[in-house]
Amino acid sequence: MRLRTIALNDLRRRKGRAAFLVAGLLIGVGTVVALISLTQAMTGQTKANLQSYGANIIVTPRTRDVSLSYGGISVGGLSVGQNVVRQSDLERVEDIPARASLSAVAPELVGPVLVKGKRTLLMGVDPAVQFKLKRWWSVDTGRPPANAHELIAGSSAARTLGLTMGDYVRIGGRRFTVTGVLQPTGSQDDGLLIADLGAVQQILHKPGQLTLIEVAALYGATPVDQIARQLQAALPAARVTSMQEAVQSRMHAVSQFRAFSYAIVGVVIAIEALVVFVTMMGAVSERTHEIGVFRAIGFRRVHITRLILFEALVASVLAGVLGYVAGMGTTYAVLPFVARGAGVVWMPLLAPAAIALAVGIGAAASLYPALRAGKMDPTEALRAL
Repeated sequence: MRLRTIALNDLRRRKGRAAFLVAGLLIGVGTVVALISLTQAMTGQTKANLQSYGANIIVTPRTRDVSLSYGGISVGGLSVGQNVVRQSDLERVEDIPARASLSAVAPELVGPVLVKGKRTLLMGVDPAVQFKLKRWWSVDTGRPPANAHELIAGSSAARTLGLTMGDYVRIGGRRFTVTGVLQPTGSQDDGLLIADLGAVQQILHKPGQLTLIEVAALYGATPVDQIARQLQAALPAARVTSMQEAVQSRMHAVSQFRAFSYAIVGVVIAIEALVVFVTMMGAVSERTHEIGVFRAIGFRRVHITRLILFEALVASVLAGVLGYVAGMGTTYAVLPFVARGAGVVWMPLLAPAAIALAVGIGAAASLYPALRAGKMDPTEALRAL
């Protein structure tokens, strides 16, 4: 009789022990598969959500002489010499090799103006792009500007100037309708009046000029630093600044989450291996007399060792397949509750990896019990009869 047949017959005869062994491996593999799938899905969603946190690259002219400022760059008393950022530079920004990694490119012009006898800052933007970039912007009452004769006011600016939705205000001889007031952001945005870029360029007498370009780069295959270098090469007269601290802190959070999940995976694997080890040691002790008979009829040590390992291999393969199915099922069931809106990421190698993991754990945890069974003295074993 072949060893494979003996092993399969033994698994059939001892269904309870076989089921316990498969269940131990199945739970462990299923947990690992679910954790990896959930981690991958949540990491993907986290990276996608990071895009809603605004720009991570800023393009500005090489300037000096600070008077008024917005976002750390000079606007009042601006002295730029021949180095200015122009609206035509947007074409070069969007033509870099990593252009597919650009989520939003937002041109802005900021300058001081007099409104109701008070000096304030006026920002010109493309409203559609700006509200996409700064998703925390929320109009408390009203709506974003829809044409060149409308504006919205930051919360501080609206309070200082006494502006509410529906008011009219003249800036540089041009009449604007206040279509809304931004909810407080806790930033310099609260002190701005925000209007159409073209209208602001006319008011400030800076046609085609920009104060800065804010760029939101996706956290993908192309590092943000590399995108910044490509932008600098495309705009040699400008200064391109990568928001290193923001980028690194956000990606560090993603890495920490992944590391925590892998730590849990390690603990689960260790517990799973212990369960298999205890089960196989119990099986060897239970089959002491059977092993003695095998040795008495001519089975060598290597045959006994291979017999035990083959049983563990069969159970491990079955547990790996069922564990993968159970793990993916758990992912689909749990994901809507832990990461609403995230989708399960299909990983083709996860199924064979799950089976390989089960086989590896089963073989490693069964090796000592198998060797112990192979070294068993047949005389001592037969005394158990």
